[in-house]
Amino acid sequence: MVNNVPTPPTPVNEPVLGYLPGSKERTELKAELSRQSAQVVEIPCIINGVEVYTDNVVEQVMPHNHSHVIARVHMAGEKEVTDAIEAALNAHDSWSTMPWEARGAIFLKASELLRGEYRAKINASTMINQSKTCHQAEIDSACELIDFWRFNVQYAREIYEDLQPPVSSSGMWNSSEVRPLEGFVFSVTPFNFSSIAANLPSSTAIMGNTGVWKPSRNSYLSNYYLMQLMMDAGLPDGVINFIPGKASMVGDTCLSHPMLAGIHFTGSTSVFRQMWKDVANNLENLRSYPRIVGETGGKDFIVAHPKCDKEALTVALIRGAFEFQGQKCSAASRAYIPESVWESIKDNYVEQVAKITVGDPKDFSNFMSAVIDKKSFDNIVGYIERAKQDTGCDVITGGTYDDSTGYFIRPTTIVCNDPRYESMAEEIFGPVLSIHVYPDYDFENILKVCDSTSEYALTGSIFAANREDVLTAMAALRYSSGNFYINDKPTGAVVGQQPFGGARGSGTNDKAGSPLNLLRWVSPRSIKETFAPPHEWTYGFLKE
Repeated sequence: MVNNVPTPPTPVNEPVLGYLPGSKERTELKAELSRQSAQVVEIPCIINGVEVYTDNVVEQVMPHNHSHVIARVHMAGEKEVTDAIEAALNAHDSWSTMPWEARGAIFLKASELLRGEYRAKINASTMINQSKTCHQAEIDSACELIDFWRFNVQYAREIYEDLQPPVSSSGMWNSSEVRPLEGFVFSVTPFNFSSIAANLPSSTAIMGNTGVWKPSRNSYLSNYYLMQLMMDAGLPDGVINFIPGKASMVGDTCLSHPMLAGIHFTGSTSVFRQMWKDVANNLENLRSYPRIVGETGGKDFIVAHPKCDKEALTVALIRGAFEFQGQKCSAASRAYIPESVWESIKDNYVEQVAKITVGDPKDFSNFMSAVIDKKSFDNIVGYIERAKQDTGCDVITGGTYDDSTGYFIRPTTIVCNDPRYESMAEEIFGPVLSIHVYPDYDFENILKVCDSTSEYALTGSIFAANREDVLTAMAALRYSSGNFYINDKPTGAVVGQQPFGGARGSGTNDKAGSPLNLLRWVSPRSIKETFAPPHEWTYGFLKE
């Protein structure tokens, strides 16, 4: 035990505010939504703490009202990316040698700013930028990010303490220097979670790394405000450099740089695989083997046993599949339900899904809003239309859509005769749930089908009343998901409670929200100091 490692405040999960009618938080959020909706923000690159306006501008719009511009984004060119890399490298010495508790204090300060004066601002920007309801924004851009910053500081302490060697023999002293990586870390973040967007660059920074942050093209506004928040909390210049830009250009420049030390990625499986190939093809030009950490796609499942809680199953199907328009990597997008259970819940399920309201997230009565952009809308509609034309499919809810004002798609349910039909196997990333109804006697076989249908292994759940059936499912689906839920929807992982990540085509399973992720961003040096070194080179056994 090392007694001189400072102890930060004990982390606790941030309570989720309810935004009930008449509440203070609801009033503040409504006012902030009105304020942000009435302005167009100029978003620069931020390099070495300086705002850089390139005049190569793209517009950011509301997905639920795509004629409404909310930001003008100054896109980086190759020069800005190169400058950002150099800024990160120049900041590395001072940041990496700063006492770890000083680094941690910055992000604990950021967590307090977010739970206080920044809460309505970040939640509102996530709502209008990514079309999240107030509840979805609250659990993401406020609570989860606050939790990441609080818990990551505690995890850092544990790492600095636990990586010290336990034994030093007489006459020597063994120790470990827990160093950050040598070079810069390239963080590539998704649109769907503001918490992930800020966590990817900041979790590496807590461990002493500096880097380049490329935000998603669909979340520039909320991510820009998060960058401002971290700077307001005291983040030094150059530690994180905010670079909106064309993915191919930013990626090519960063991945080919000889000082690339790591990649922290959340996004599509295909993009991650291509990045890995690009790094592999350039290894001889890199100083180090980069750490590659990624959380990618998912085709997340719910399997029901004939003996299960039918009401709980129905709620899990609806919430798991349709909250945030199914645009969670953990969203329930395929389900396997026994015939007897389906006969019992189908009518109620269809009736409840029909009650789901879809519209502008500023209207707090809406359960769903728009999908993120035209490309996503067209992709989802393609799956729906092909299912309508397939005689083996029955579209029992939704199936309608309208992009005249926003990219709206009604919550859609496809009952598939073929358990390996495309919508049962492929990631759609939208409000589409595919259900296969199987004979009650075929539970163990359907578990094999579930395990082998998709290339992904992110989240999944089992609904069963008897423990024996739960254990059967856990064994059969052991490698089918990185996060497994029993009698619950496969979404909603909480930092410090269910560390998140999957394997197979879903990523490297480095578990965001746990020490396992932070361990990837350090490179320990083992140090041995000898107090009585030998003065002769020969050994005793050489003597006669």
